[in-house]
Amino acid sequence: MHWSRSSVPRTPKALCLILSLAALPAAGDIAFVTNQNGEELSVLDLSAGTEINRIPLPGQPAGIAVHGTHIFTVSPEAKTVRRFDRATMTEQARVTLDGGPTGIAYDPTRDRLFISDWFNTRLWALDGATLTVQAELATGVSPSGIAVSDDGRWIASADRDSDQVSIFDAETLDLHKVVPVGVRPYGLRFDDQHRLFVGNVGTNDVSVIIPDTGEIIATVPVGDRPYGVAFAKGRAFVTNQYENTITVIDLTTLEPIKTIEGGEYPEGIDATEDETTIVVANWFENTVTLIDAETLEITGDIETGDGPRAFGVFILGED
Repeated sequence: MHWSRSSVPRTPKALCLILSLAALPAAGDIAFVTNQNGEELSVLDLSAGTEINRIPLPGQPAGIAVHGTHIFTVSPEAKTVRRFDRATMTEQARVTLDGGPTGIAYDPTRDRLFISDWFNTRLWALDGATLTVQAELATGVSPSGIAVSDDGRWIASADRDSDQVSIFDAETLDLHKVVPVGVRPYGLRFDDQHRLFVGNVGTNDVSVIIPDTGEIIATVPVGDRPYGVAFAKGRAFVTNQYENTITVIDLTTLEPIKTIEGGEYPEGIDATEDETTIVVANWFENTVTLIDAETLEITGDIETGDGPRAFGVFILGED
């Protein structure tokens, strides 16, 4: 779990805002990007290709979850979870958690927020409105990324130092399956078929899991230190931190089909609501990169604050 960036020289882009008008996202797509080093939240209008707001966010923020009218953030250094109103970007609720809050995911079916505790082998389940703790779920060692399936059935935790994924029943919060995966799983997400894709940073691959049975149906090789995964146009997109690339995986064959050269140290990744554009946060470059999900070509970059992480779901469509 890295809460601060080492002193590594960065090579700035020659052009920080190069947009292809033919491939712009649909009007209204907004990205909310946590800037860990700058301790701010960048609000990006993806259609215009500009940063439209920057909100102070103390405590080295990393985790992010957005849904509907609310923005949820995790600041690990301050051990703080916050909820912001989308329209006004004012803070509406805050809680300090005694542990190591890291990953975050929101369950809209039950208005629950889940936070991983890096230090204490657990997830917190919070009330989405008040952020009060409702339950604690036992996990493996160093839980990091969290995901909630689109059908509302499953919650998954990447337990990094146990080399496993814990899958919980989202209704009862009971442990459903513990699935051994590759070495040091970190980021994970469900696709629209409710399959779970897990990036294993120690073995440079992605485990694909059927949550009902816990079966691993594929182990897909990717680049060096896979971090995040997103989906669009029948493909998975995986950020490879140490390689400055994005691996593209065909969701039918579960085979890699292309490697895209991206920005420096890509981390958080998400797709626009209409699946036309993939957005990648470049931690060492202070930008996000836009990728056309159909052509797999880079269409532009947008400047952010210092140290963009965007670890989670960070794009909202039009109100």
